Amino acid sequence: MDPLEPKPEAAAPAPEPSPPGEPASSGKRPRRETVWETVRSLAVVLIAVFFIRTFVAEATVIPTGSMEKTILIGDHVFLNKLLYGPRLPFTSLRVPPLRTVRRQEIVAFRYPRNPSVMFVKRVIGVGGDLIRIKNKRVFVNGQPLAEPYVQYQFASLFPLRDNFPPPVDQIATLPAAWGLDPGWAREMAQFIERDGLRVPPGYLFMMGDNRDNSLDSRFWGFVPQEYVVGEPLFVYWSYDAPSKDWTAEDVADRVKFNLSIAWNFLRRTRWSRTGKIF
Repeated sequence: MDPLEPKPEAAAPAPEPSPPGEPASSGKRPRRETVWETVRSLAVVLIAVFFIRTFVAEATVIPTGSMEKTILIGDHVFLNKLLYGPRLPFTSLRVPPLRTVRRQEIVAFRYPRNPSVMFVKRVIGVGGDLIRIKNKRVFVNGQPLAEPYVQYQFASLFPLRDNFPPPVDQIATLPAAWGLDPGWAREMAQFIERDGLRVPPGYLFMMGDNRDNSLDSRFWGFVPQEYVVGEPLFVYWSYDAPSKDWTAEDVADRVKFNLSIAWNFLRRTRWSRTGKIF
């Protein structure tokens, strides 16, 4: 009798090969990120955003038409904050500026009568300059300023707006209804000389490009250089809506406007302005 041959054991099925480009499974469950690792990653992102917003760039929206047609109502722009030395948070210290503010540059700055508000206008005069406006024409240090960017809406001449500075004896008669700040009305006379208004050292004289529709240094005075925040770089989004919508303070009005943006986003976005560089 032949000896019994051992029965061959059934071969284990071969593992299916992993798809190309994927590592073979080790059979272990992937390690989940710990709470500490999640918090640490989030903290790194927040610190990076805070650093960029404080020292490099900041986004802002233009809510009024004082800079038309250069910058439109509803233009959302990025500001270059490195040029003029950003302020260190919670201190009065500033990073050394890369260069000084130059005449005819567009800058964003804190409104001197209410520093919580941001304005964007053009630098017309720097410290030491003598400013005069005669029949809408701007003269700096006795020379007419070439301004191809300026827009005028009205042909009529208006005191203070189109002929500046006013005679000292007439300042008290100019009504606040014209936009003249009472504090500036009291201060203005000390800077008026025979041929114009002298900009003191460390200050700037600002004007909007839309000269007939701009409340600027003619109406509220000089801007301290340290109030300059940055220079507009480019438009990253532009939405066509009136000034009253962008400046609305009532919560209900803000919610209504935001819903309107969501509904009309494609139709009212000014696509051609996206990426416009200043």
